[in-house]
Amino acid sequence: MGSASKQSNKPGGKGGVDRRTRIAELRAAEQRRDRRNKVIASVAAGVLVIGAIATGTWFVMDQNQKKKDREAAANADIPGVKTFGDLSRNHVKDKVNYPMTPPVGGDHNAVWLDCMGHVYDKPVENERAVHSLEHGAVWVTYNGKATADDIKILTDKVKATPYSLMSPYPDEQGTITLNAWSTQLIVDSASDPRVNQFFTKYVQGKQTQEPGASCTMGEM
Repeated sequence: MGSASKQSNKPGGKGGVDRRTRIAELRAAEQRRDRRNKVIASVAAGVLVIGAIATGTWFVMDQNQKKKDREAAANADIPGVKTFGDLSRNHVKDKVNYPMTPPVGGDHNAVWLDCMGHVYDKPVENERAVHSLEHGAVWVTYNGKATADDIKILTDKVKATPYSLMSPYPDEQGTITLNAWSTQLIVDSASDPRVNQFFTKYVQGKQTQEPGASCTMGEM
């Protein structure tokens, strides 16, 4: 029995064969794991790439759709809007007798009103508000018929919109008047859907005489 045990430990013995077989099996199993992990990693990477491409494609399509929507809104007619044709644009120091109330264009003061979402709680100078319209701002005015809810809705809208301003205008006929250069719309309520349509179309819209001109550093 002693001699048989010694024989099994020799390099050519049964014990050596079993050990080499076991090592080969372990290596084969390890190689299978490596191949499986590589396949899983490749699939995961592919999923990530496809996801990134899909996300990028969706983002581009979404941006394109938003651009089309803005262009459509800019070209859409808004019921009730009045336009006044070509109006003069001279800088003057004196008061101007405007043909419409509130005024939406014509000669005006050389200094505009701050109109980067500025809400004034008192009436402003016509001549300076008109200059802001020349720069592409929308001027929201209202009289005593406007409710507290109207004023709150309009205030929030203006404060969130660069190139807009708002002020009371006791002498206007309509409850709420939306004014852009040579353009005007009267509504009875701030919840009228045409309010948002007017902002979309006329804030820095095609009627703007000086696109991109500053709407800050003006004076009251």
